[in-house]
Amino acid sequence: MKDRLIEIGAVHVENLTVTDKQFQTYVNPNRLIPDNIIQLTGIENHMVDEAPEALQSIEEFFSFIEECGSDGLVGHYISFDLMVLKKELAREKYSYDSPLCFDTLDMIGYLNPSWDMRDLENYAKTFSTKIFQRHSAIGDALTTAHLFCELLKHIQDRGKYTLADLLQILDTNNRNRALQF
Repeated sequence: MKDRLIEIGAVHVENLTVTDKQFQTYVNPNRLIPDNIIQLTGIENHMVDEAPEALQSIEEFFSFIEECGSDGLVGHYISFDLMVLKKELAREKYSYDSPLCFDTLDMIGYLNPSWDMRDLENYAKTFSTKIFQRHSAIGDALTTAHLFCELLKHIQDRGKYTLADLLQILDTNNRNRALQF
């Protein structure tokens, strides 16, 4: 497997508010981090040397989700994150049934189907939301959480208020990649 976890970050959202509940851990990939990934993330080998391995980190992440009482996961291009997560678990002979997942890309596609960019920072700027440290797990989680809350407000402005509405929006527009993963 080419892609390996080196960091996990998450933040809890409740009632359209990003809460103080956060989770962050580095992950020891048991190999050297490629130079291009070090350049992108700023995460160097010495930062993960003593970090927990993937399985322990994922278990801690799942515990965080459970403690928060989360009903699902939100991500920006979340199918990639889920793919890496599932591959890490498969290496350890574990399987994983994804919870309900929402991709901010799908939500943006509903609001403006003509937009075709994937960059989280550009969307955060477009929707005037906060931008945190890019390409760090917790920074991207915080940026995505703030973007998610803003997108939900825009969707509510269109008269959509329930989880069923959101599921229908994503399904109707054939933008359910994250839900099918």
